[in-house]
Amino acid sequence: MLHSEILDIRRWKTEAIEKCEVMVYTKIFLKFPNKFWPCGPGKEFFIYAHERRGYYTFWHHMENAYPGSNILVVTLTNDESKRVESQSDEETMKEAMVVLRDMYGPEIPDATDILVPRWWNNRFQRCSYSNYPMISNNQVINDIKAPVGRIFFTGEHTSERFNGYVHGGHLAGIETGKTVLEERRKDERQNDKQNQNFLLEPLLALTLTQADAVSSLHKCDVPAQLYLSGKLGIPEAIL
Repeated sequence: MLHSEILDIRRWKTEAIEKCEVMVYTKIFLKFPNKFWPCGPGKEFFIYAHERRGYYTFWHHMENAYPGSNILVVTLTNDESKRVESQSDEETMKEAMVVLRDMYGPEIPDATDILVPRWWNNRFQRCSYSNYPMISNNQVINDIKAPVGRIFFTGEHTSERFNGYVHGGHLAGIETGKTVLEERRKDERQNDKQNQNFLLEPLLALTLTQADAVSSLHKCDVPAQLYLSGKLGIPEAIL
């Protein structure tokens, strides 16, 4: 393959990738010594309004799923996620506690532990999930998941129906795995055919006398073709 052809392939591939936006979605977990928030039916989620968009806005507790866990979860996205990932967990805990005390008063206890996932700073992730723009079409997804030579692409971002979800990545992986296996089978079949040709030609040549080889070279063509078509085995083709 020419170097210019490689550049052309890279160009259409990178152009397709650039059209697919990515989301950074951060769930921060805060552990407390006791509950100070309301629980019960219709009281799992609560929202904090701040002048800065997305600043510790969406909260929910884990009591319904894990009673007695005393855990609050706050969700950040995109710019706020990247900002929080760049600072220490201690700074993030201080910011979250200011927000909680603004909502529930100054007497609430401090969090005893915090977990801050860092999808954006993880060099193997660099995001949480794909987010195709509304104007995108199937060609964008097809170009993104199309192989480049022997390099295959897969993940939730290559799933047309379930991009952005774990099961989308799972199903895309199964589909790509099947494609890779089929390509390997094609290679094996091609190699087998080449090996069969390599073995058959000298065996056929050995069955001819020198005179026959000079006057009847065309006779080899018929059994060779019959063998390659699967209608004759090696012994029959030689005879």
